[in-house]
Amino acid sequence: MADGTAGQGDSAPVTAAEFGRAMAALDGFEPAPAVAVGLSGGGDSLALVLLMRHWVAERGGSLLTLTVDHGLRAESTDEASAIAQAMARLGVPHRVLRWEGEKPVAGLQAAAREARHRLLADACVEAGILHLALAHHRDDQAETVLLRLARGSGTDGLAGMAAVRADGAVRVIRPLLGFSHGRLLETCRAAGLDWIEDPSNRNPRFARARLRAARDVLGGEGLDADRLCEVARRAGRARAALEQATADLLAQAAVIHPEGWITLAPAPLFAAPEEIALRALAQALAAVGGAGPLRDEALARLLGSLAEGRGGTLGGCVVRLHRGAVMVAREPASVEHRLVSPGGRVLWDGRFDLRLSNRWEQPLEVRALGIAGWRERVGRSGHSRLSGLPALVRETLPSLWLGTEMLAIPMIGGAYGFCADGQAPADCAIFRPISLLGRPAFTVVSDRRGII
Repeated sequence: MADGTAGQGDSAPVTAAEFGRAMAALDGFEPAPAVAVGLSGGGDSLALVLLMRHWVAERGGSLLTLTVDHGLRAESTDEASAIAQAMARLGVPHRVLRWEGEKPVAGLQAAAREARHRLLADACVEAGILHLALAHHRDDQAETVLLRLARGSGTDGLAGMAAVRADGAVRVIRPLLGFSHGRLLETCRAAGLDWIEDPSNRNPRFARARLRAARDVLGGEGLDADRLCEVARRAGRARAALEQATADLLAQAAVIHPEGWITLAPAPLFAAPEEIALRALAQALAAVGGAGPLRDEALARLLGSLAEGRGGTLGGCVVRLHRGAVMVAREPASVEHRLVSPGGRVLWDGRFDLRLSNRWEQPLEVRALGIAGWRERVGRSGHSRLSGLPALVRETLPSLWLGTEMLAIPMIGGAYGFCADGQAPADCAIFRPISLLGRPAFTVVSDRRGII
């Protein structure tokens, strides 16, 4: 582990009282909170552990530290071991999570970040922990805003990182966004602890490292961390207002169907300001299709096509008018196939929490029902409730196959079931998408008013 250097004006450690106020602003904690910290071994995350350990102990809660070994550097395993020893000395439970499999050549940092978040979230779910604390700080926020500004981001991007974000079953919190990197290092020094310096932080291959090298020049032009964080606060306030308006529109217009599709009432959708309508449409597409951010131009074309009575495909979804409503259904060609073992549980197609019963003797393939599956097995048996669904929705229902034989359609929301040989349905699939239609409002870090 190596020592580091604090920046100007960053000579004071973060106090327990300051950290307590930052945590209070995040709200939403149980009486005896269980919290996990993503611990890289750097000064920022180590300071977060020190502060969180005290905060949790005061409330009778528990703390688990999680380190992801990406395996990208030869010394990463030794570093993870050193972190584990440091946590043992502090008396803090610790786990090492390993990123297995092949690593991409292009977009390595983004892929590593995604793998890290996935491994951390899975570990939290396994441990029954709701809150995952990450050590992003004021300088990280400033770099994020600057990167997004360079890429031409709009209001959402310039709002930077959220202090609280729901990520599936895990609540990601960033209590250090109001504190500088220098103060966090001083917090470690005050406790007599050293930390690991990640060499990638200085590698000019990566955009963030190049920005750090240009920090003095940018600051001399007035583009310092304080100014960039002020941009994030202002953009965050605008984003929060837009998201609240979008939530109001969805509450008025959207219906979520247990078979994995959504309908939107056209009158309020088309009457809404274009920005709000586009956001509502994007959230419906994300919930059904699992798509990430979509280009504004593509969303605008789709909204215009719907207003003209047509529709289109976007984000893995088919969107069209159906019985007087805007139907957002999964695109059949985009549905995944996946093997599931007896008794297994998976998130199938990014939409369904699917559980396979133990009655099967071997792994089965979960795939879309399709036209052939409907005609050959279900259409003949007179399942009237399934028959009333739009054809597109029926065709993308999860079904269980062994080779070319369809064996069952897992029960959906307790309403449907088809099983071979007259057996009672014991398999279950519940529409529980990764991207929720109703999302918590974006939180804004403010020096004056805490978090709003």
